[in-house]
Parts: sequence; structure tokens; C-alpha cells
Amino acid sequence: MRRRTAVLALGSAAATVLTGCSTMSPGASGTVTLNMVESLTNPTRTALLKDLIADFEQRNPKIKVNLISPPTEQADQKIQQMLQSGSGVDVLEVRDITVGPWSNNGWLHDMKQDLAAWQGWQAMTENAVKAAKDARGHTYFVPYGFYGLSLFYRTDLIKKAGFSKPPATWEELLQQASAINDPAKRRYGYAFRGGANADSNATATIEAYLADQVDPANGFKLKDGRTIFSAPEALDAMENYLKLFKQGSPKSSVSWGYPEMVEAFSNGSTAFLLQDPEVIATVSQSKSITKSQWDTAPLVAGPSGKTVQPLATAGWGVAKGSKQKAAAVKLVEFLSEGEASTTFTKKNSLVPILKSATSDSFYRTGPWSSYVTMTEHPDKYLVVTQPRDVTWWTEWQQQSDADVQKLILGKTTPKKLLAGWDAYWTRKWRQEQ
Repeated sequence: MRRRTAVLALGSAAATVLTGCSTMSPGASGTVTLNMVESLTNPTRTALLKDLIADFEQRNPKIKVNLISPPTEQADQKIQQMLQSGSGVDVLEVRDITVGPWSNNGWLHDMKQDLAAWQGWQAMTENAVKAAKDARGHTYFVPYGFYGLSLFYRTDLIKKAGFSKPPATWEELLQQASAINDPAKRRYGYAFRGGANADSNATATIEAYLADQVDPANGFKLKDGRTIFSAPEALDAMENYLKLFKQGSPKSSVSWGYPEMVEAFSNGSTAFLLQDPEVIATVSQSKSITKSQWDTAPLVAGPSGKTVQPLATAGWGVAKGSKQKAAAVKLVEFLSEGEASTTFTKKNSLVPILKSATSDSFYRTGPWSSYVTMTEHPDKYLVVTQPRDVTWWTEWQQQSDADVQKLILGKTTPKKLLAGWDAYWTRKWRQEQ
């Protein structure tokens, strides 16, 4: 599927208009029980989903929903096992990094015909509608929101270090993080991502250093068709990124993934964090730092003053093996409409799929304002689609994560790492032809 942008999803005013609504199979009787599995599990989110499900069940008394919430680290593997078995799951959380392999294996139900007459499309942004369709027009999930990077920063630590504003570029981020970093006081500059999904922040800095040269349709390609990893600027980016680890990050971050990064910022031990908007809710609930001690800034730029926003999406889909597809689609529709959708995006700090959010003060104030800034300056915050729907994406993540660890442990060099990544993607694309 195409991975659409949070920035444009927030600011878009147009949407593809379809009419009507889908219904359950005629003649259905008795109570239908649906098994629904989430992937990005956390206690607060699970409780929210249960509340939304209770509302759905009240409106649809003949449908019961059993929510399954595996631990996040094993969730996608658990879902895959259920999909392979052909039973045990009806509605599931589908991500832009899982939709490719899962649909390629025939495990996801194409909801295109089920949703052809659904009126919910009318309320959605153009980019949300597009995100629901892959390159061949299949609808394997309806997005529930968008993720995108912004810079979380400690206002008090920046001021104490002598800076009047947060960093606007990767080089400024290195400068400020290095100045703040003081291991003796257990105070660190940057929450580095060295563990799971380490490739995401590494490619973000490479794309920023290349900016205008990146192909908007494929964030891993230059406009001349070569990989982004082949460009000289990519080496500059990775050398600066390695310095950010060595000079401005805790040594333990060599193994940090999402939970450790967010916890380090939320407990006040790191000054900077590059993360998705869902973290806004997490940090807001922290008792270690106050509201006045932190804020967000737009994604940091490369030397040109421009950057590339690598954004992601996920949503709700239906398993091909489900015996209750009509009821399952009805649940997907409910979660993607009106109050249910708005509640889910706000409480999970996601950029919303509904056009009505553009006039909502919730998204125009406080930590969310950085996303409005990026929306209002598309010439500086360039939007691209990364190839996260390729069938080898999981393989790529495993290899690239291991490579980033080797880099920060001194077992490889930026030049060798980039040469390997360039060769990997060049080979894969040639095999597709």
C-alpha cells in the first residue's frame, strides 16, 4: 500500500467521495463473536479500545468483540501465526510494514467491495482515502491515523546550556546534545535509537541531508534512480549521526528501542527525542517533568535547511480466514468514523484521518503546533513515501538494525554501512524487474 503523510493528512481539504453504507449479511441471526487483535499494545490504549468496543456492542447488540492484546514485542509474530492458521482472528491491526507480506501471502481480506458504498469516505482526508488503497486498488486496511517524526525537547535544559531555541538542523542537534550531555550527572543529550527499528532514524537523517534529491514516490531512491545510500551527502549524514551517539547520547542507548527512548525522555534524563506524535500523550502523563519543561519542534533539517518527513500509518483490517467478514467490516467502519475515530486519534496522539480535525484547536496548540508548522511549509518539510510495503521490509529492518549496532559499536564504518545498504536495495529492485 502507499504510505501517506501525516502532515498532508492533517492539512488536506479534499477527499474522494463515495456514498452509501455496507451492511451485514442478510438473514444473519443469533450473536456473532469477533476476535480482534491489536499490535501496538499498551495498557492505556487497550483500555481505550475496550471502551470503543463497548460502545460498538451497545449499538450492535448481536455482535460481541473479544479483544486480544499481545505484548507489543511479540504482537506481529502472534498475529502472523493466527493468520497462517486461518482461524482465531477476524479484525486485526495492520501496519504499513506488515500489509505487504501479509497481503502477499493471501492472509488479508480485500475490503474494496465491502466499502465501495460506505459513506465514511466522505469525512476522510484525501490522503487517508489514498492510504486505504494499495498500488493495485486493494483495500486491506482503513487507516486509523498517521505517525510522523517531530523533535521533543527540554526547554529548561536548552536554556541552561545557553541556547535560545531548539535545534533546527541535524548539525545543531549534535551541537546542543553534546553541550547538554553530562554522564557524571546522569543527564544526556539525545535519546539515541540503537536497538529495534534503529534504521528509521538513520534513514531520516540521510533523507534530510539529501532533501530535494529524494524521489517523492520512493524515499529510498534519488530522482536519478540510484539509492539514497549511494550519495556523498549520505556519508556526511551518517558521520554526523555517529558523532551524535558518541558525543551526545548515553552509552546504554546502543540497545534502545521505542520504550527505552520514550522512557528516557519522559523521566527527564535526556534532552532530545525524535519520535512520533503518539509520544505526546505519554510525556504529558509523566510525573518527572512538568508541562513547562518540554515541547516539540519540527523535524530537524539537513544542510540545505530542508528535510524529508518519513511518515507512517496503520489501521484496521479483516482476516481472509474470518467467517464473519460482514460483522468484521462493520467494526472497521465504526472505528473509522466520527466520535470513535476522533477519540482514538486524540488519546493516542495520532494525526487524524478526518477532515474535521483541521479546525480543531486540539491540533493547533501546544506540542501539536510543530505539525501545523510543517503542514504550512511544505517547501521546507518535504513529503515522501518510503517503500515500507515491499515484501522484504522485515528482512531489511533486521539487517539494517544489526548494521546500525555494528556502526555505533565500532565494528563497521559509515562508508561500509552505506555501501552495503546501497548494494542491498539495488539488488532487490533489480530482482523486481
